[in-house]
Amino acid sequence: METFPSYDGTQLAFHRVGAGSPLICLPGGAMRASAYLGTLGGLAADHELLLLDLRGTGSSSAPSDPDTYRADRQAADVEALRVHLGLDGIALAGHSAGAAVATHYAAAHPDRLTHLVLINPSPRVVGLEISDADRQQVMEQRRDEPWFPEAFAALQRLWAGEATEADWDAIAPFNYGTWDADARADVALPRNVEAGAVYYAADPLDASALAAVKAPVLLITGEYDPQIPPHRAPDYAALFPNATVAVAAGAAHSTFVDDPAWFRATVADFLRSR
Repeated sequence: METFPSYDGTQLAFHRVGAGSPLICLPGGAMRASAYLGTLGGLAADHELLLLDLRGTGSSSAPSDPDTYRADRQAADVEALRVHLGLDGIALAGHSAGAAVATHYAAAHPDRLTHLVLINPSPRVVGLEISDADRQQVMEQRRDEPWFPEAFAALQRLWAGEATEADWDAIAPFNYGTWDADARADVALPRNVEAGAVYYAADPLDASALAAVKAPVLLITGEYDPQIPPHRAPDYAALFPNATVAVAAGAAHSTFVDDPAWFRATVADFLRSR
């Protein structure tokens, strides 16, 4: 683990995993520690992953100003890390909610990016509306799963505004390609709830700012991902001048867990592009 001071003096931590050209990696949650990213499906064999603990998570200190938990303001932490590393340009990846920080960074510092990987990104940052019908279209493909009846009933209560706390737990299987012990353990991992409540407080990003991002962008989603369904992923990718979409068959919201071999090959090939 290494630490560095961010723009406001908050001490942040990052972890080096693997070897090769560096890839800065931002975790989701929102506001989980970066440890769950692991080796990103084995990608650490091809690249040195720099796993950033967002402020107030993992080994990073909490800021004095809670408003700096906002995703748009945490983009400045990525820039502080770039400066600390002495890099002119960076390859950047963000998973789920972490892709919101990555997208804000891309808008603020388009000339600093060499590559951008959006891994199952939350579309909230760009104001892309995913309807209940959009989500149901991918969820219905899993009707034969043993957990589906209970999870879908909970989802319907959520959509009707009648959800209980238990219903939020019951819908968790929709986010995993396989609902097994590893998936259950992943759900149980802690996150900074206070920070998560502030994370999306800013207005959605003005998507026109992304037109300045000339670096290649890879948007990854899973065949079963209800957060960024495959049929809506091109709408997000179209906000960038040079973006492609890759869909992992049989995967949901953590493609690097559901199909690590596919993920590693897909991202490594992309990072070799210019």
